[in-house]
Amino acid sequence: MSPAREAVGAARRVVVKVGSSSLTSLSGGLDPTRLDSLVDALAARRAAGSQVVLVSSGAIAAGLAPLGLTKRPRDLATQQAAAAVGQLLLAQAYGASFARHGRAIGQVLLTADDMIRRAHYRNAQRTLERLLGLDVLPVVNENDTVATDEIRVGDNDRLAALVAHLIGADALVLLSDVDGLYDGDPRRADSTLIPEVGAPDELGAVRIAAPGQGSLGRGGMATKITAAAMASSSGIPVLLAAAEDVADALAPAGAKVGTAFRPSGRRMSARRFWLLHAADVRGRLDLDEGAVAAVIGRRRSLLAAGIHGISGDFVAGDVVDLVGPGEIVVARGVVGFDAAELPALIGHRSRDLAPEQRREVVHADDLVPL
Repeated sequence: MSPAREAVGAARRVVVKVGSSSLTSLSGGLDPTRLDSLVDALAARRAAGSQVVLVSSGAIAAGLAPLGLTKRPRDLATQQAAAAVGQLLLAQAYGASFARHGRAIGQVLLTADDMIRRAHYRNAQRTLERLLGLDVLPVVNENDTVATDEIRVGDNDRLAALVAHLIGADALVLLSDVDGLYDGDPRRADSTLIPEVGAPDELGAVRIAAPGQGSLGRGGMATKITAAAMASSSGIPVLLAAAEDVADALAPAGAKVGTAFRPSGRRMSARRFWLLHAADVRGRLDLDEGAVAAVIGRRRSLLAAGIHGISGDFVAGDVVDLVGPGEIVVARGVVGFDAAELPALIGHRSRDLAPEQRREVVHADDLVPL
């Protein structure tokens, strides 16, 4: 048993993500047997002493059959209508299934705004922590009834990675309709299961198959790899496994199924993780080589003298990309000036500026290298 698999098995707090295709079917909406099997495994892991957070897709897919729809709609209004119907059915189904084990659940619907805006991010964190403290199992989903294309998190795999860091999870389990990561299309006989990944750069030769045309969800293997890289790079072990193997995936002794992703980085603060993966970027600052060396090499604050260009409509407190020579984004941070203020300041040394303008453009504490 590898250390990554042992860590997933021993995790005190674990986030589990399940996709639409693992819970529903086009012909019959929610599949009670699949859902009960998932709940049984989650309840067993909770009974073994772990706190569990479930990130569940399926609202739109669950609403198709009641609305007489035969496939996932493409227009936003119908997707939102299906989500409005399906989310209620999904919550009812989970509530009834967990009640068999004497477990209470709490529904937490999030939008990208809740991840992008720092105050909302902290509110979501407090809510989830309180639910866990009350021994309530949170069921998290993106709020598809109000989310637009512009404010979507994008997929629940990414949302699960964000939630895992948000609550300080010890492990992330991504359940799929495929039994792990393959080095090619898993439908091909010459593709081989990859049992463990040490770092994201080991996946350069992996060829990812696109989701099928009949897929009920938005994600696919590419989104799961992205989510696994997000979590593992910040110190969280990840297991990717088939939903039908959920009991083995959540075994306290450690999973022998799926693909394990070893932690490839250190845990970072919630603020830095938010900056790196969740914040809405409002503009960019173009840096010269000296500024890049100071910000990245010596972890210094960014001063106006090292900036030679700006773009975007941002205000103080917004997040911007820091771009070095060659159009390479080298860092991301919270800017201390409005976009309208900076043109008169950039390129000037602090001693040449008015006293009230001598502060950092991006403070080192509000900056994360990429």
